[in-house]
Amino acid sequence: MSKKLVAYFSASGVTRKAAETLAEAAGADLYEIRAEIPYSKADLNWNNKASRSSVEMNDKSCRPDLLDHNAEVEMYDLIFLGFPIWWYTAPRIISTFLESYDFAGKKIVLFATSGGSGFGKTLDDLKGSISEKVTITEGRILNGRQTKESLAAWVESL
Repeated sequence: MSKKLVAYFSASGVTRKAAETLAEAAGADLYEIRAEIPYSKADLNWNNKASRSSVEMNDKSCRPDLLDHNAEVEMYDLIFLGFPIWWYTAPRIISTFLESYDFAGKKIVLFATSGGSGFGKTLDDLKGSISEKVTITEGRILNGRQTKESLAAWVESL
């Protein structure tokens, strides 16, 4: 039986709810990826080209600092990695997270929340932040209310 972790970034709380339900359904530990400087509502205004999120997403080399490095990923075989979709991909802090740990030999399954788009180019974008010794797959968009039962069935199907 593999040991599972649900690691997630949530700027507004939507992804947090999905991650908590997934962790409960999967019998997984939960870890919140937090930015050293939390995102304010103004930072998340994608209509403002000068907002923090817009500036970060327009710079593919941007790596926002993490608040901590306490995920202990070495203890896990299967890692569910969740985040909101920003500009058809993962927020830059997800690349920071992936580049901050050694995921060799691990399986990473992505999940996301989105206001209307799918994963877009997320998988391709994130492959540059991990070694070839990591299996990373696109999982599911977890919008709306997710049931523990449906998520448990999904986890079992992996």
